[in-house]
Amino acid sequence: MYIGYVIIGVIFAAISSWVGAKLKSKFRYYSQVSLRNGMSGKEIAEKMLHDHGITDVKVISVSGQLTDHYNPRNKTVNLSEPVYMQRNAAAAAVAAHECGHAVQHAQAYQWLTLRSKLVPVVNIGAKAFNIVIMVGIGILATTGNPLVAWLGVALFATTTLFSLITLPVEYDASNRALKWMQREHIVTDQEHSGAKDSLKWAARTYLVAAIGSIATLLYLVFNIAARR
Repeated sequence: MYIGYVIIGVIFAAISSWVGAKLKSKFRYYSQVSLRNGMSGKEIAEKMLHDHGITDVKVISVSGQLTDHYNPRNKTVNLSEPVYMQRNAAAAAVAAHECGHAVQHAQAYQWLTLRSKLVPVVNIGAKAFNIVIMVGIGILATTGNPLVAWLGVALFATTTLFSLITLPVEYDASNRALKWMQREHIVTDQEHSGAKDSLKWAARTYLVAAIGSIATLLYLVFNIAARR
């Protein structure tokens, strides 16, 4: 059973790595598409927040590449240095996407609210899963009692649920960003196409993670059920 679990992990890790490499390639490519309006990622983020009436969120710079994120706890849009400073289609896409999360937060978007509530549960599940599932499998093999093994599956199921809920959150943030940029004429048609393509590949990283989590969960369920 453990070998099958590892194989699934390796397969989806390889797919995730490929999608991640593709995303970086797209980001580099669209970083060469300069914005006609000359706005930086920081300026685009600040304008999107302003246009949505959000005044309590700060736009700050963080180190690294593709480390961009919105932090609902301290209400900050954190942009990586390339996105924060540069003036291109890739930077515009990422900056507007992260502001899309800020808009979701301000408007109490239901999927974002649900995901936030799940974070403490997922953190516990992720830390305890490996130990619980291995102990559970050992007990199941020696005594035939599947209770602890099913507890391990339940812990892993919380991470799967989190991955699934993340999908509408990420896709919605991208849609908000793209619609706003087009409506406010932040980008030209060519720049908009580049921004859309960048966000499409970013979303696929979450999609692969969700599919991999579902595959692993089903594998665990079928194997434990078959051992009873």
